[in-house]
Amino acid sequence: MDQSANQLIVDLELIRRLDKNGPRYTSYPTADRFTAAFDAGRYGQWVAKREIGGVDRPLSLYIHIPFCNTLCFYCACNKVITKDKSKSAEYVRYLIKEMAMQAMLLGPDQVVEQLHFGGGTPTFLSDEEIRQVMQAIRQHFKLVENGEYSIEIDPRKVSDETIALLGEVGFNRISIGVQDFDDEVQRAVNRIQSEEETLRVIKASRANGFRSVSIDLIYGLPKQTLNGFGVTLDRVIAANPDRLSIYNYAHMPTIFKPQRRIHEEDLPAPQVKLDILDMAVKKLTSAGYVYIGMDHFAKPEDELAVAQRQGRLHRNFQGYSTHSDCDLVALGLSAIGKIGPTYSQNYRDLADYYDALDRDVLPIMRGMELNSDDLVRRAIIQALMCHFELSKASFSSTYGIDFDDYFATELNELRDYEREGLLVISPQSIKVTPKGRMLIRNICMVFDKYLRTRQEHALYSKVI
Repeated sequence: MDQSANQLIVDLELIRRLDKNGPRYTSYPTADRFTAAFDAGRYGQWVAKREIGGVDRPLSLYIHIPFCNTLCFYCACNKVITKDKSKSAEYVRYLIKEMAMQAMLLGPDQVVEQLHFGGGTPTFLSDEEIRQVMQAIRQHFKLVENGEYSIEIDPRKVSDETIALLGEVGFNRISIGVQDFDDEVQRAVNRIQSEEETLRVIKASRANGFRSVSIDLIYGLPKQTLNGFGVTLDRVIAANPDRLSIYNYAHMPTIFKPQRRIHEEDLPAPQVKLDILDMAVKKLTSAGYVYIGMDHFAKPEDELAVAQRQGRLHRNFQGYSTHSDCDLVALGLSAIGKIGPTYSQNYRDLADYYDALDRDVLPIMRGMELNSDDLVRRAIIQALMCHFELSKASFSSTYGIDFDDYFATELNELRDYEREGLLVISPQSIKVTPKGRMLIRNICMVFDKYLRTRQEHALYSKVI
């Protein structure tokens, strides 16, 4: 890949003018296009086709743990707020049953290269429950040595002993939620977390052999200021994480009820929010971090940065990844998986999830089979999201199309972005410029066929 793809120019006036609502494209088509017609039966049919033609893809496993002790007001995840630890014991029993059912369907000796525990708060589980789940995974699947095995952590709710256990059972990557160290911001979002707690977890992770430490921040939160977030960034950079994600807070209280507790008058003004983003990019790039795409930064030697330089970067429901050829098996409440040209999502409510498993049926609520048009558009969006460029000839030969003819409407629309300096269209390729990388979602939205059927994009967050 062209090294210039790591460059980034933040044009605040352009971002302000072109900012609009749009998907984050952890999948294409996006999950709101899934239907109930794709059920456990259809899923089973596609799993049975996995090895047709001798293609036996390795697996990625996603495990969703929905429980949290406290409610963070900004959160848009599917979670269950409780302090009742017996709920996790019950959940683990059902989770292991679902795992056994999936393993039986998939067949023996399935190889897993990637594992991610997300939530919620995965460490809501007790140490013994974490052991149980990992033992079940190893019973049913083959975890490759040196695979990518990651877990999300809330530093407020985890001990050094638990971090040691996570390293012992096989995790080698850790993602730590911080959001902002500013006391006033933390009170406004109901997440009180000291810098000391966070640094303790980072230190324990390094001591227990974790190969990668990632920190999550959010800009645009209530009470946030340019100076205050600058202090947070300086502290985070000093902590020396391998990766950083800086997410845009999307205030959508009509969709996410917890956000109704956030006072809109406390949110930073749009220009302040842009200034915070600009400052964050400058601080991180000055500190040596590479812009991967969307909200993600990594050290140049990190696997994500290496994969991007080598053209191997991939994007899935957990964000950017180095494993592009995996089928994704998703376990737990609301989890989304990908088998071949299909997506499937589990039930979002615990009662429905448990009921399906009590009936010995996989708890699949909805899904989708992708057609040939979906597949080529998905590949285009992947290429743009991960590498900021694509070869027209490569897509024409792979998908049996004439690229310029098939996407004549899209190319015509992209000319407006070309005039804005976001990309360059040639007879051979489409290349996103350093100025266009912050607005990559806008560019990808041009190739989203489903957005053309909508009058508005209100279901999605702002691009910036």
